[in-house]
Amino acid sequence: MASINTLSLYFILNLFFLLLPVNPLLAFSLKNCTILYKENISADVSVDCRSMNFVTVPDYIPKNTSSIQLGDNQLLRSFIDLVLLETLDMGNNKLTSLTANMFEGLFTTFDTKNLPLNLSLSLKVLEISNSNLKILSIIGKISPYLQTVDVLLTDSVKWVLFDKSLLKNITSLDVAVASDSFDVIHKVLESLERLRDIQFECVDNWIEKGLLPAVCKIQTLRKLTISQSHFHNFTTDLASCAQLRELNLEDTFMDKLSKGSMQSMTQLRFLNLGYNFLTEVPGDIRSLSTLEILIMSANDMYGLKCDDFSNTTGLKELYLNINHITKLERCITENLVNLKVLDMSNNKLKEFGDSFKISLQKLEALDISHNPIRYLETDVFQYLKSLKELKVETYHFVDVPYFSGLENIQNVTIYLHTDRTFQSLQSNNDKPFSDVNTMKQLTLIGSSNTQWVPFNTIREMLRAYGDLGTVTVLNIYINYYEVETFELNLQLKSLTLSSTDLSYLSSKFFLPLPNLQHLDLSMSKLRSLDFLVQANLSALRYLNLTDNEISVINETVFQSLPSLRFLALDNNPFSCECSNAGFIHWVVTNPQTQVVNAHQYKCFFPVDKQEALLLEFDVQSCRDDGSFLYFISTSCLVALTLLSSFVYHFLRWHLTYTFHLFWAFLYDSRKGRKKDPHRFDAFVSYNVRDEGWVYREMLPVLEGEQGWRLCLHHRDFQPGKLWIDSLHNITDAIYGSRKTICVISRSYLQSEWCSREIQMARWGRCFSE
Repeated sequence: MASINTLSLYFILNLFFLLLPVNPLLAFSLKNCTILYKENISADVSVDCRSMNFVTVPDYIPKNTSSIQLGDNQLLRSFIDLVLLETLDMGNNKLTSLTANMFEGLFTTFDTKNLPLNLSLSLKVLEISNSNLKILSIIGKISPYLQTVDVLLTDSVKWVLFDKSLLKNITSLDVAVASDSFDVIHKVLESLERLRDIQFECVDNWIEKGLLPAVCKIQTLRKLTISQSHFHNFTTDLASCAQLRELNLEDTFMDKLSKGSMQSMTQLRFLNLGYNFLTEVPGDIRSLSTLEILIMSANDMYGLKCDDFSNTTGLKELYLNINHITKLERCITENLVNLKVLDMSNNKLKEFGDSFKISLQKLEALDISHNPIRYLETDVFQYLKSLKELKVETYHFVDVPYFSGLENIQNVTIYLHTDRTFQSLQSNNDKPFSDVNTMKQLTLIGSSNTQWVPFNTIREMLRAYGDLGTVTVLNIYINYYEVETFELNLQLKSLTLSSTDLSYLSSKFFLPLPNLQHLDLSMSKLRSLDFLVQANLSALRYLNLTDNEISVINETVFQSLPSLRFLALDNNPFSCECSNAGFIHWVVTNPQTQVVNAHQYKCFFPVDKQEALLLEFDVQSCRDDGSFLYFISTSCLVALTLLSSFVYHFLRWHLTYTFHLFWAFLYDSRKGRKKDPHRFDAFVSYNVRDEGWVYREMLPVLEGEQGWRLCLHHRDFQPGKLWIDSLHNITDAIYGSRKTICVISRSYLQSEWCSREIQMARWGRCFSE
């Protein structure tokens, strides 16, 4: 019966939703755009509309939008009504002109006569990256506050005109070059009196023509960036840039740095030599005592020398990831007394000895992931008292990674080699982990999604870090999930269980998490959302269910998620049938939850509707298919059958009695009553076991002494009739007697026939009186 009631409610709700009017303009799921999710609730709205082939700004963009991304479209116009817009990204479009009213609505006050070329007098940043630009002219009264210019110069640019009076105020210049126009930029550099930051991309020809000497003459320059250029033969030109504080030479094809290139940079604090071909740490780095950040990622270094960082005691961040380093010795780290960030990931480290026991006392972030470390004892990190973030990977943990002793640890990421990592791992109850009470984020990433990880290990780690706020488990198959998994993680606000198998997930799994706000269950083989109904996720705001196996969704599930604001269901095999009618209506009408990319969801079932859009399914057709009428008819038939069976089983004798009594009443009424209709003075109702007493004791007194005429079963009933006719005998005897005498005994009360006689006698008295 419960299932019938549930189906009835489901069909009634569907019918109710189908009768409601649908207005697509009220949809919170924007067509082809996404309202970006924010962890903190804010009135400001950020919208992403990139790569949608728009030729104009969509009219369904919320009026309270404060930031919009419109890159990689074909925009021509316009931004009226977006009165709260503060940030606008329009890269890679087809703008050919800026009309006077194109930006109407973007400013609180706007006067076109004071804005030549539609540029604000308070303009501070100018970015020009049109590959079809032919004339670049920055002259006239544009803005005395212009500080940053970002420009792409190509062979199509014929004229470049700069007002020297405006160039005096520029402090930042970013130039990407695909032409040979060095003479123009050389004149520009001579006019930049306040320049502090300059960036060059693809300037091979300019470097050969003397770019660096021209740049280094700018005494106010503090930051120089050269990238995607062949720089390896001109490193000595850097010697004249002694005023620099930041130098970025990433991706410049260097295989060595000439001696003396940087010795003059006594104020240098930031140096990026990443993505080159350096085989060792350049010797000039030893002289950079003021250096605080050194990036040497993605080079060809196979080892480090003890004196590589002997004089860089002020170094705070060191990035040596994506190299071939096999060993990290103590002599290398003992001079890095102020180091806070060390990235040694993606190397060939097999061990690091006692490098962490004495030195690196101020280290706050350590990344040694993606190294072939065979065995790892987590106690090796206990001397890093300042460590807050740790990323580690190993083939075998010696014990459960409690990371005891890390008094300030907040974020731990562990890369697991599935069951091999914990093949013989046992929980060490002697390991104290009560001191690890600062942990806020735990991330577990598996190397294979085809093998299982013992659940008890995961559970031990979660219990060790009771104050976790974020848990992420990726690419790990756990053999089972217990209800008590998160019983000690009551503060958990973000949970990700992705690239795993959750097809048998129970709602009880989430009961200990009433404060959960962010839930990601993508790529988890989910087929249904029924587990959310009783999951107690009243605070949930973000739900990601992409890349699952969900085909039908009951929209009533979301009534259990009253705080839901962001829902992602991309890449699910939706069924475009009436079973999804309620969900479709909910998507296009609910004013609270944004269903991301809902207008792009495609049908997977039935086959003839594949590639059709889910929201284009005609839900009105579900009103006329007769299914609801069939349901009502079937329900009534089933109810009637059950009622008939119930009546036959429990009330068939009562109905039989009632029928015969009613028949007797009609018979009596039709014939009328004579003056003396009674043949007997009394009908005697008794059990056959009491028959001897009746004949021996009762008859002599009532018939012999009193002169009554009594009606007895064996003497006065007509013999030879069927059992159904016996009822007629009893009825005739009762109605043919003035009184009924019942001989009550234990046998009488236990007899079914005697009980019928006394009931019929009672009904007979009611009719006659």
